Amino acid sequence: MSSRSLRVLRGLSLLAAVFALGLVMFGAFVRLSNAGLSCPDWPTCYGQVTWPQHAQAVAHADAAYPDRPYEAHKAWREQVHRFLAGTLGVLVLVLALLASWRSRGARAAVLAGAALAVAGVSLYIQGEHRWSSLLAACAIALPLLTAIRLKSPGAWKISVLVLAVIIFQAMLGMWTVTLLLKPLVVMGHLLGGMATFALLAYAALRFAGVGAADDRMADLRRLVVLGLVLLFGQIALGGWTSANYAALACGYGPAAFPQCQGQWLPPTDFHQGFVLWRSIGVSYEGGVLDMAARSAIQIVHRLGALVLFCYLGWLAFKASRRGLHGYGLAIALALVCQVLLGISNVVFGLPLLVATAHNGGAAVLLFTLLATLARTQQRHDGTMFLSQGRR
Repeated sequence: MSSRSLRVLRGLSLLAAVFALGLVMFGAFVRLSNAGLSCPDWPTCYGQVTWPQHAQAVAHADAAYPDRPYEAHKAWREQVHRFLAGTLGVLVLVLALLASWRSRGARAAVLAGAALAVAGVSLYIQGEHRWSSLLAACAIALPLLTAIRLKSPGAWKISVLVLAVIIFQAMLGMWTVTLLLKPLVVMGHLLGGMATFALLAYAALRFAGVGAADDRMADLRRLVVLGLVLLFGQIALGGWTSANYAALACGYGPAAFPQCQGQWLPPTDFHQGFVLWRSIGVSYEGGVLDMAARSAIQIVHRLGALVLFCYLGWLAFKASRRGLHGYGLAIALALVCQVLLGISNVVFGLPLLVATAHNGGAAVLLFTLLATLARTQQRHDGTMFLSQGRR
């Protein structure tokens, strides 16, 4: 592989990572503006590639879906989100092809996975849901197995792996609509978006040569990995809070933080609040839980934030003590901003701009940990692979 090819991989992975970050934030904007079911079908919107815009098309849409009246100011948001997701899918496909190009078998598997994904969507539109699901499963398995077997450094493997993740993410997007905002699916869709961004960002960092000259930071690396696990857990709690419309379960204003409903121990129902799988065929738009269950979710999210704040604050200090001053400072700043955004959501009644920024803040905090993780690893992706022969 030439240095030019490495530069292309570096640039493309960076572009895809930035695009994924924007998509995560736009997806949060769609969800938080209650536009997640504004297109009742998938991947079309009221049967159209874009969305109904003329009076005749709107009348036809309302007649076809009488239980879901057309709302133009919401429908465009959902469908544009799908277009952006499709664009990211194309970027990831090109990245996976470039990363696997040296192996004919791997290249063929990536192309076959993409073709199966497209065929699966086509069959879904025709109502062949079982065959569509089978093709989607094969489309996910092919790049996943290819990434595992690829004889290349980690960044190349990740570039192929992310194709499997984004195909599964498309399935979650479909289930979000067809299962009527089922909380477990909505939370999984958020985690899938964050995972896509994380994989692309980490690949870009490694392609850029971020790393250490030796492997003397293994102890710090383990601490960063634990921080990533805790952060993903907290993001999952945030997704569960949002999916169950529990962000304002403690009310809003000064009495809602740090207390909940003006109390330190409000009525809670932790059992109902964390039932992961509920009935199919029920619309979960607006939430179905009572206030006690929602309060339990909100309190657990706050406790998780406290644990994460303490750990990442200590980790930032630890990284600075090990000579990674810039990385430690970045973690600390991102952490403080994210906590302030979370508090602002409660105090000011979940403003759309602040709530969307809170999702973006989680992604930025995630990136600071990924950059620190890359910095604690030995620099080898790229430079060592350049001198290797054709696989």
